[in-house]
Amino acid sequence: MSEIENSTANSSPNQFQEMADEQQLSLASELWMFIIENKAWWMVPIVVVLALIGILIALSATGATPFIYTIF
Repeated sequence: MSEIENSTANSSPNQFQEMADEQQLSLASELWMFIIENKAWWMVPIVVVLALIGILIALSATGATPFIYTIF
C-alpha cells in the first residue's frame, strides 16, 4: 500500500471495525432477528417447542417435579 492509502486507512475506522465495536445481541434476539429478516416463520413452532422442553428439563431438577409428572 502506498503512504496515502495507509494514512487514510488508519485515520478512520472501516466498516469492519465499526461492526466489531457494536454491542453484541443475545442469542434469543439474534435468532428472532434472523427469523424476521429471512421470513422463516416455520422456525417459530420449533423454537417454542424446544424452549418448552428446556423449561421442563430445568424444572425437573427443582421441587416442581411432582407437578410436572401430573402433566403427563
